[in-house]
Amino acid sequence: MDTDIIIHPSRAVREKSIPACGILFVNPTEARVALQILIDRGGDQRFLFHSGLVVSPDNDFFVAGPALGAPMAAMVLEKLIALGATQVVMAGWCGAVSSDIRVGDTVIGGSAFAGEGTSRYYSKDNSSQPSARLRTALHSIFDIEAPTNLWSTDAPYRESRKMLQDLATRYDVGAVDMEYSALCAVAIFREIQFAALFLVSDELWKDEWRPGFTGKVFKRKSKAQIKQLIQHIVSLSTIKEV
Repeated sequence: MDTDIIIHPSRAVREKSIPACGILFVNPTEARVALQILIDRGGDQRFLFHSGLVVSPDNDFFVAGPALGAPMAAMVLEKLIALGATQVVMAGWCGAVSSDIRVGDTVIGGSAFAGEGTSRYYSKDNSSQPSARLRTALHSIFDIEAPTNLWSTDAPYRESRKMLQDLATRYDVGAVDMEYSALCAVAIFREIQFAALFLVSDELWKDEWRPGFTGKVFKRKSKAQIKQLIQHIVSLSTIKEV
């Protein structure tokens, strides 16, 4: 432990520990749905400051969220780790930079490139990688062949066509989000298993921005993906790397 750091994440005396594996839903809409699913099943609802936390009735896994933006997401993940989490799957939305990715597609996070300001406090590198084993597990469950490199930003209203084209050319970035690179950096720093699954919510590669997150088809896919993640989260933690 770095003795020069002032504040360290910790579990309070009266706080219960949580299962080792779980899902962090960063988007408020999906987090609300996921938390309610576990509550309806009899899950144990617990306090998690500006986020939410529910542990499954059998104490096998947890669901947490929302945690929008890199600073908030890092704080939530730090707390989950302090409570006992060692295998975490992030579930979020992303914007497609590549024309091969469309609204409603499911994407598994590959290399994470930091355009946000949180990662640099955990790593000197501008890029990081998720857990190879957890990523392999996601590939097997969701039947997706290749991961997608992502760039995370703090300022979605300041993305330019030139910047996105440069990211695609230099780093093979296929999508953008706001949390992934920071969570990868935290996970590596704290030495836990971490990977991410995304639903493509909008397209940034056309002449005009094409949002799709308000559409009925997108909403149906979102709910289906939430249920699929919850169904498989325990088995994800036991799949071996190939």
